[in-house]
Amino acid sequence: MATCWQALWAYRSYLIVLCLPIFLLPLPLIVQTKEAYCAYSIILMALLWCTEALPLAVTALFPIILFPLMGIMEASKVCLEYFKDTNILFVGGLMVAIAVEHWNLHKRIALGVLLIIGVRPALLLLGFMLVTAFLSMWISNTATTAMMLPIGYAVLEQLQGSQKDVEEGNSNPSFELQEASPQKEETKLDNGQAVSVSSEPRAQKTKEHHRFSQGLSLCICYSASIGGIATLTGTTPNLVLQGQVNSIFPENSNVVNFASWFGFAFPTMVILLLLAWLWLQVLFLGVNFRKNFGFGEGEEERKQAAFQVIKTQHRLLGPMSFAEKVVTFLFVLLVVLWFTREPGFFPGWGDTAFANKKGQSMVSDGTVAIFISLIMFIIPSKIPGLTQDPKKPGKLKAPPAILTWKTVNDKMPWNILILLGGGFALAKGSEESGLSKWLGDKLTPLQHVPPSATVLILSLLVAIFTECTSNVATTTLFLPILASMAQAICLHPLYVMLPCTLAASLAFMLPVATPPNAIVFSFGGLKVSDMARAGFLLNIIGVLTITLSINSWSIPIFKLDTFPTWAYSNTSQCLLNPPNSTVPGH
Repeated sequence: MATCWQALWAYRSYLIVLCLPIFLLPLPLIVQTKEAYCAYSIILMALLWCTEALPLAVTALFPIILFPLMGIMEASKVCLEYFKDTNILFVGGLMVAIAVEHWNLHKRIALGVLLIIGVRPALLLLGFMLVTAFLSMWISNTATTAMMLPIGYAVLEQLQGSQKDVEEGNSNPSFELQEASPQKEETKLDNGQAVSVSSEPRAQKTKEHHRFSQGLSLCICYSASIGGIATLTGTTPNLVLQGQVNSIFPENSNVVNFASWFGFAFPTMVILLLLAWLWLQVLFLGVNFRKNFGFGEGEEERKQAAFQVIKTQHRLLGPMSFAEKVVTFLFVLLVVLWFTREPGFFPGWGDTAFANKKGQSMVSDGTVAIFISLIMFIIPSKIPGLTQDPKKPGKLKAPPAILTWKTVNDKMPWNILILLGGGFALAKGSEESGLSKWLGDKLTPLQHVPPSATVLILSLLVAIFTECTSNVATTTLFLPILASMAQAICLHPLYVMLPCTLAASLAFMLPVATPPNAIVFSFGGLKVSDMARAGFLLNIIGVLTITLSINSWSIPIFKLDTFPTWAYSNTSQCLLNPPNSTVPGH
C-alpha cells in the first residue's frame, strides 16, 4: 500500500495534468456558452499554476489552443496578446538590467553605499535594505538577492571571528549586538542598590550573533521584494497591471506609465521599507535602540572588523572601467527619458515632439528601453582601439560590445515573457467571451460596501494568495475580475487594481513564496517558523501601508475620486447613478 501511494505521489504532476481537464469538463458541457468556456480555461489554468504540475510558461500557452477551439477568439488575435508593448518594455528594461549586472555595476553601487552608511548593527541592516531595495528597482529581485547575500555573509563571518578574538583576549574586537560588555558591569535594582553582573556566557553571545544573521538574511530578501514595487519594471506584476489596463481599457490614455507609477509606488516603498527595518530590528536585535545604533565607548574599534570586509571587496573591484562608465551614463539617461516622456504635470518630450492627432505620445516606455539597449549593442566595451587576439597571434581584434546577444540570451527569463503574454490573452478572452461583464453584474452588491474596506479586504486576500502562488499568476488571475467589479459598481478601476498589484509582492511568510525567500532559506540558518513569524506581521504592515497610499497621494496622481470615461461598461448605469457614495477614502 505504501508503495502505491509513493508511486501516485511520484507521478502526481502527470495525474494532475490528465485528470484536471476531465474533472472540470461538466462546466462547458452543461453550460454551453462562451462565458462558461472561458471560465473553464481560466479555472484550469489557475489550478495548474497553483499546483505547478506544468511549468508556468507552458500553462500560459493554453489560450492559444483553447480559445480558438472553443470559439472564443481567433488564433491570430490570441497570438497578438503574447507580444504587446508591455512585453517590449519588459525585454528592453531587462536588457539594460543585464548590462548593469554583467559589468558588476550593481556590486560597486552596493559596496559604495555600505561604506558610506557604516556597520553599526541597526545601520548595517538599514544599509543592506536600502541597497537591495534600490537595486531591485532596476534589476531582478532574484539577481539582487543572489548578489547581496554573499556580501552579507562575508561581513557576518568577520564579525563572528572578531567576537571570538574578543573572548580569547585578542585585540580584534567586534561591535556588540545588545549584549553585556565582556567586563563586569553594575546594574541598579528598583531600590537603587547597585549589584555586580557577570558577562553573558559565550553560548548567549553566539545565539545573538545567530539571530543577527537571521535578521540580516531576511532584511535582504524582504527588501528585494519591497524595492521591486517602486518602478514599473521593478517586478513583473507591475507590468501585468499596465498590460491588463491597456488591454481591458484601450481608451485609457496611457494612465499607467513610468512616471505616474513611480509617483504612486515609490513613497509606498520607502514607508514600507522603513517600517520593515524597524520591525526586523525589534524582532532580531531587541528594543535597546541605543545599543542597536552602537553608541558607546570603543565603537570605532568595534566596527572595523565588518567595515574592513566591505572596504576590501570594494577595493578588489578596482577603478571604474570604460564599460561601467558607459552603462552608468546610459542607465541614468534611460531613467531621465522615462520620467520626462509623458509626466502628466508638465509637457514631456514624448507628447511634444512625437504626438499623435490626440496630442498623446506615440513613443512608449518600451520604445525608450529598446532604444537604450540597442545603443549598448553598438558601443564597444573598451575605448575604441585594436588589440591582439590571444587565440590567434598576429591578428587584430575589436573589443566586444557593452552588451552581446549571448549574454542577453543566457540571462533573459524568456519564460516570464510567455507568462506575461498568457495573462494578457486570458484578460482579452474574458472580455471577448462576455465573462468579464457577467462577473461585473454578479459583483454589483459590493457597491454598498465602503471602497476603502473593499480595498483592504481584497489586498489581504491577494497577499495571502500570493504566498503559495506565483505573484505573476496571482495578478493575472485577479486583475481582470477586479476590473469587472470596478466597472460594475462605478468605481475607478485603478482604485482596486493598484493596491492588489502591490499586495501580490508581499510574499514574506514562506520560502516557496518568491525566489528571494528561497535563496535566503537555502543558505541555511533559517527555519520556516522564523520566516513565517517575521513575515506575518510584515504582510499586515504592507497591506496597511498600501491602503494608506491608495487613499492619499495616489488620488490626485490617478484622479481616483472620479469614474473615468474610458472605464464605462454600462454607460447608462454610471451616468444615471453617479458614484458619489464610492469616492475613495470616504
